[in-house]
Amino acid sequence: MHVYLKAIGCRLNEAEIESWAAQFLQRGHRIASTPQNADIMVFNSCAVTGEAARKSRQQVRRLHRENRTAKLVMTGCYATLEKTEAATRLGVDLVVDNADKAQLVQRVEQELALPALSIAASEPGEAALFARGRQRAFVKIQDGCRYRCTYCIVTLARGAERSRAVSDIVGEINGLIAQGVREVVLTGVHVGGYGSDTGSDLASLLRAILADTDVPRLRLASVEPWDLPPGFFGLFENPRLMPHMHLPVQSGSDSVLRRMARRCRTADFKTLVSEARSAVTDFNVTTDVIVGFPGESEEEWRETLDFVDALRFGHVHIFAYSPRAGTKAATLPGQVDQRIKKQRSRELHTLAGRHKRSTLAAYAGREPAVLWEGDGEPLEDGTRRFQGYTPNMLRVAAVVPESERLTNRICRTRIEALSEDGSVLIGSPCR
Repeated sequence: MHVYLKAIGCRLNEAEIESWAAQFLQRGHRIASTPQNADIMVFNSCAVTGEAARKSRQQVRRLHRENRTAKLVMTGCYATLEKTEAATRLGVDLVVDNADKAQLVQRVEQELALPALSIAASEPGEAALFARGRQRAFVKIQDGCRYRCTYCIVTLARGAERSRAVSDIVGEINGLIAQGVREVVLTGVHVGGYGSDTGSDLASLLRAILADTDVPRLRLASVEPWDLPPGFFGLFENPRLMPHMHLPVQSGSDSVLRRMARRCRTADFKTLVSEARSAVTDFNVTTDVIVGFPGESEEEWRETLDFVDALRFGHVHIFAYSPRAGTKAATLPGQVDQRIKKQRSRELHTLAGRHKRSTLAAYAGREPAVLWEGDGEPLEDGTRRFQGYTPNMLRVAAVVPESERLTNRICRTRIEALSEDGSVLIGSPCR
């Protein structure tokens, strides 16, 4: 059977479908690159915001349109929180909630009557990641979260914290390296909480991976800023641990952070960023900001703008607050008008864009090592455009002759310019 896998939302969702892709291949199935070629479609949904829930419903309808004969499996946070709607109104053939994700492949085979073949039936050396046209691998290290930020629905959908064994994670990474993977991203719902249920911690895991694998590039997905112990940034002395972290702040106003039940205040966050930048050359900090949280006054909003302006993040993910039933924030007074949210979002986009352009412009003339991803985009003049990332997660584009394939290569690249919109570095791989 040909299986198409699709995820939206967090990196954890992506890590999970990579794991399922490997399992499907091992059991003799094939990975389809498009929905049209699939017998089974598996969609890992998201519900972190109202917009994410809407996109999850929209994606199900799109998959139905693109292949009306394939069986459709839905899992993830939306499928868990809205199981009845997914199974009835959306016309999904099988709903697998988050608690049963570990058995998804077996349930698909059993409940949708897929024939399971022997492991030997799959092509020798075929990598699930490359079969899906990807190079960067996401590895799930834990699931669930013990905290209850007032806006977050994910804790309801994902449950309590559960950490994977260090040996399992190291084994998976070594398997990925054997397949040719050059970069691994560690992901989870609460990455910084890794080991809280097993007596371990994130720093110990990183040391084990760096000691027991030869992964060329190791990254962290989003990490809550209050989880990092003293001396954490000393780990980045190992050049294989990439100098970038996504530290979600959510607001630059302490009063808003209290209403959010966040465990980090702005002064602590500034100290953390300063430590990172002082300890690690070219360390890139990116973040999340929620706009229009209930009760957000004009003064609190100005505090957030001033905070972002002072920190000069490499990139800011901006989310307009949307109420989620079942969260405390949905019941708070002072829900902000949609028009004000849009205005504030535009203002923050402008500020964050200016900082991002400034960050990228400083790399003109430098030669960072870039990992090139994908197969490149063929152009009309017989060349091909590739995109990749520097160690500190800056996106680079390069146009090379059709005969020169950069896929999955790490090479020094001379930065020559900045794209017109200021979001991408333009470079030339060094020969």
